[in-house]
Amino acid sequence: MDSHIVPGIEAKHAAEAHKKDLGVQNQFGCRNMTYWVDENRGRVFCLIDAPNEEAVREMHDHAHGIVPHEIIPVNAKVVEAFLGRIDDPESYFDPNDPTLKIFNDPAFRVILVIKTTNAGLLRHNLGHEKAKQLFSLYYKTVNEQIEKHEGSEVEIKGDAFVISFASVSMGVECAIAIRKALHIAAELIDLRMGLHAGLPVDQSDMLFGKTVKLAQYLCTIDSENRITMTSIVSELNKPDRRKNVSLQSNIKRLNASEEKSLELFIDILDTSWQNPEFGIQHFCKKLSISKSQLYRKCKAVTGKSPNILLREYRLLKSLELLGKEGHNVSQTTYETGFNSPSYFIKCFQKRFGLLPLSYVKIANIKN
Repeated sequence: MDSHIVPGIEAKHAAEAHKKDLGVQNQFGCRNMTYWVDENRGRVFCLIDAPNEEAVREMHDHAHGIVPHEIIPVNAKVVEAFLGRIDDPESYFDPNDPTLKIFNDPAFRVILVIKTTNAGLLRHNLGHEKAKQLFSLYYKTVNEQIEKHEGSEVEIKGDAFVISFASVSMGVECAIAIRKALHIAAELIDLRMGLHAGLPVDQSDMLFGKTVKLAQYLCTIDSENRITMTSIVSELNKPDRRKNVSLQSNIKRLNASEEKSLELFIDILDTSWQNPEFGIQHFCKKLSISKSQLYRKCKAVTGKSPNILLREYRLLKSLELLGKEGHNVSQTTYETGFNSPSYFIKCFQKRFGLLPLSYVKIANIKN
């Protein structure tokens, strides 16, 4: 999929450019499947079956001269899950040119990520049968609300969902409805939801990569609020105080400054968590701020101190690694940036209430 930044673009202009692409596509070994045009944001996204990026650039340049700003490889099934189609939608034809199909279908989507306590930890805390019942209720409730609110399930990985919505209000209402339907069960499984919105090609090597990543991280923020949304979602969805008044208090709304800080924290953690030498001084250096500034900013946005934030990030990564077959404690220690197995075991037990080896046994229990 490629991305074009074209200020002032109109649906008809995009249709004309697409028609020109179709006229030359065979010369470059390409097949133009469909496109999305967002007039408000001046963006066009093309889905193309092509041998390589260069063929896409050359085809566009030859057809109309509007070359893409960014190109990423995508899977057609994932595109369909996020955007609802991989072919042209129903459209109307220009009366002056019956061969020109015109449609205005923005690719802007709201992404809802839902997470719970790790399944292995829940089995340890509540017992196998109770955990199984709670997760069964959780999956059933989420799937019912996805369908009711016209969402599209992009991914379900273990205990986490990634869901795409074309409507901002539907995405927010779905999150609130899930929380309301699960009620006490939501507390028992520590249900967390993050809402962000964005475009499919966003300076990441994955479809909606940056949008999904931030939505995922919203679920880890320490707060009494169980639903966290970014500033863009808040701006596009003003709360109706007449609806779900009690649940509106469970929504944490980040402002633009908090959101930017959180994105910076994520980027730094993503590139540094496996480095055992990485510490607070390095954190400060990367952000060009003092230790006191880092502490205040980190605490305000995430609810955690910088040290705890880094350790928590590493420990959550350790759950993923230990859940993989054949991964041992020693491997996990060094792959997650801890200096010694004994210190890793101590931190793991303090955070999760059991030893890493005990977690490995529980995590590998088949439901």
